[in-house]
Amino acid sequence: MKIYAFEVRDDEIEYFAELKKMYDLDLELIGTALDRETIKTLVPGSAVSILGLKEYKKEELDLLKSRDVRYMSTRTIGYNHIDTAYAKEIGIHVCNANYAPNGVADYTVMMILLCLRNYKQALWRANVNDYSLNGLIGKDVKDLTVGILGTGKIGAAVIRNLSGFGCKIIAYDKYENESIKDIAMYVSFDELLESSDVISLHMPLLPETYHIINQETIQKMKKGVILINCARGSLMDIESLINNIETEQIGALGLDCIETEENIVHKDRRTEIFSNREMAYLRQFKNVIHTQHMAFYTESAVKSMVTCGINGLLDMAEKGTCDTQIC
Repeated sequence: MKIYAFEVRDDEIEYFAELKKMYDLDLELIGTALDRETIKTLVPGSAVSILGLKEYKKEELDLLKSRDVRYMSTRTIGYNHIDTAYAKEIGIHVCNANYAPNGVADYTVMMILLCLRNYKQALWRANVNDYSLNGLIGKDVKDLTVGILGTGKIGAAVIRNLSGFGCKIIAYDKYENESIKDIAMYVSFDELLESSDVISLHMPLLPETYHIINQETIQKMKKGVILINCARGSLMDIESLINNIETEQIGALGLDCIETEENIVHKDRRTEIFSNREMAYLRQFKNVIHTQHMAFYTESAVKSMVTCGINGLLDMAEKGTCDTQIC
């Protein structure tokens, strides 16, 4: 079975090479995304591995089916870019990736600390030899209530990290995680919004979580709340973020992902003109930290993502299932 890997980054190549040698794979690495035109060139009966930069809905999946592509892996934990219900309907097997939650959890705590200590402003000043302190006073984590939305592997790891800071930790999830109940208290969604000084999102992007942070929910929060998103950009409505940063209802934002980032994520666009007014306007505020969708980006996570991407395809083809199979 020929395997095509798309959207391959330079940092993934050595791990693909190791797997190619280990399994004697017929493997082709391609730096661009799998699109409708590329699908038409695939060897019939092949398998594909992708990242999350393009959507694969009915038309794309029908084209894959027409090339007898029955196995598809995404080297990401999130899989909202694939219409998995339709893939299942037409017989395409799909799996996602898995990696240890520590990298994203550590990054989340870093984002919280950067926001609490006004790091963006401090960095700007230091770059022009301004070492004054006015306006840079921060807050101690121990004095705050931190709310965690979503207590799966990553949310639970964030809670464990935060437990050493001495803060009060509250959490909300439809499915409670017994392993963290000794260090965090589950509350209702509204109570978490109303009681938290810091709120961090660790939910998957689903129809019911799309824009879960919006004008209505933000108005329920404390004035000056700090919001952290190292999960999926569209969990937060960007217009509502802008409105509430302007009114200072939101005290600070730590964003590793942002709505409308599809055309910029992991790309160098320094020499290009591109339209993303909301993002450009939001990130210019002194209390908004925005990074490159890189919370996941550690050596161990990249290796795991590539390994899952290839092993998932092989297992689904040979055994009919794999550990990370979605459909």
